[in-house]
Amino acid sequence: MSATNRQIRLAARPVGEVKADDWEHRSEPVEEPGLGCFVGRTRMISLDPAMRGWLDDRPSYLPPVGIGEVMRAGSVIEVTASQHPEYRPGDQVVGTFGVQEYVVSDGKGAVKIDTSLAPPSTYLGALGMPGMTAYFGLLDVGALKEGETVVVSGAAGAVGTMVGQIAKAKGCRVVGIAGGPDKCALLTDELGFDAAIDYRAEDVRKALRREAPDGIDVYFDNVGGDILDAALTRLAMHARVVVCGAISQYNNETPVKGPSNYLTLLVRRARMEGFVVFDYAKQYARAAQEISAWIEDGRIKVKEHVVRGTVDDFPETLQMLFRGENVGKLVLELA
Repeated sequence: MSATNRQIRLAARPVGEVKADDWEHRSEPVEEPGLGCFVGRTRMISLDPAMRGWLDDRPSYLPPVGIGEVMRAGSVIEVTASQHPEYRPGDQVVGTFGVQEYVVSDGKGAVKIDTSLAPPSTYLGALGMPGMTAYFGLLDVGALKEGETVVVSGAAGAVGTMVGQIAKAKGCRVVGIAGGPDKCALLTDELGFDAAIDYRAEDVRKALRREAPDGIDVYFDNVGGDILDAALTRLAMHARVVVCGAISQYNNETPVKGPSNYLTLLVRRARMEGFVVFDYAKQYARAAQEISAWIEDGRIKVKEHVVRGTVDDFPETLQMLFRGENVGKLVLELA
């Protein structure tokens, strides 16, 4: 095989915002697959806020990406050559294959997908990690009940759009917090949220009093910081706060800002719980079946932000997440 494999590797630990020289762009020959392995060409790469945390050398739910290692990422690949009994050329496969043009895999952690049922990008979004995160975070950790009021921050992102729509499918009132009038209009006009709060244009605490007058039953937190503090002031009795992420804090050069209003948890007899979606891996098939049914009957509309380019466009595309430029699931589709 004469093809060249372009890769993005971590060159240095970022301090604050990730910079261009934190990455190494490398080319290597594509290996032939050994017995029990296959080679695939990358079609789509998933970009997720969690990637920023993977770059820091500190304890977390996954080991940090090592200096000199190919950047970790979920992706969809198309098998081009195989000596694996379960994979044939032309198969579409999703897995954590990294930011590179070609992949050699023994099949561990790989899952074949059916692109006649959904586009490849959807297996990285609504039927992938963001969809699973929204489903289990809201229904299992958040213990959602019909008729409750749900507030989700980062509501126009990959997870947030799914959280709001799943809550609506379960018969709840949903309030989304997002940045800018266009995103807020998308939430209410297209995705069926009951209300949207533009954190850039209004006082979030006052807006929550208006949109959740009886309190918040489930707060799904994707951003942390000041918005988390505001939501804590509006908790209903026995509320649940689901800690999914804190994108407002990921590029901090100072310690992460903790919640100052946490005593509301005591007063309201509420609980605040973090989770990692990988803990639910054995239940993904069940969740995917229900999400697929909601997509089919129109209760969930898939929102994807697809950037077309090359592997070398990964570093700049990743920054879109932290500038709030994406709507829905951000995917880099390779030419």
